[in-house]
Amino acid sequence: MFSGAQISLYPMTDDFVGVIMSALGALDPYRERLRIETDDVSTLLVGPPEVLFPAMRDLFSAAARTGVHCTLSAAISRGCPGEPDDAICASSRFEGSITPLAQRRAKALSAVANAANLDVPSVAQFSLYVMGQGSHMDEIYGCIDFLKQSGTFEKSKHFVTKLRGDSGALFATLEQAFCSFGPPEGHVTIDLTVSANSPSAR
Repeated sequence: MFSGAQISLYPMTDDFVGVIMSALGALDPYRERLRIETDDVSTLLVGPPEVLFPAMRDLFSAAARTGVHCTLSAAISRGCPGEPDDAICASSRFEGSITPLAQRRAKALSAVANAANLDVPSVAQFSLYVMGQGSHMDEIYGCIDFLKQSGTFEKSKHFVTKLRGDSGALFATLEQAFCSFGPPEGHVTIDLTVSANSPSAR
């Protein structure tokens, strides 16, 4: 299994370099479990989802706590047939056969309910893609049912679902959507934008 994300962080301030460099310290607790590669467009994080999503959450939250308008854009993928297996991505989340959809949905809701509160109000919009599956729409509809009960659902939009809540619950919702829907060995991707402190909301 290969899982990872290409991420870009955008603080809307003249001191964007300072905000980004300071926020990068939030990745320090995760560096032993992630492969991190940065270029002039984005940063690649490779590792298991249970490390990947908290790392993205903490990076984004650190930037958002400065009070400036910040967005994080991410392309997240697992199980891509074009990527080689990587030992750093090993995760018990994808062991065994797929369990019934209702059971996975209930477990995902429990995980979101128990997410840490980081006191960072955020909004997100994302699209989930379950690739190469004849029953992919069943998985997507199952995910939508989960999202509507998650406590972070705001509304459906064209091509995306909008979430709102504390960044702890919000990233927990995203992690569960990524891990709980689609077969364990399947190719699943998320296209994500997260925002905090937007002047539009005011």
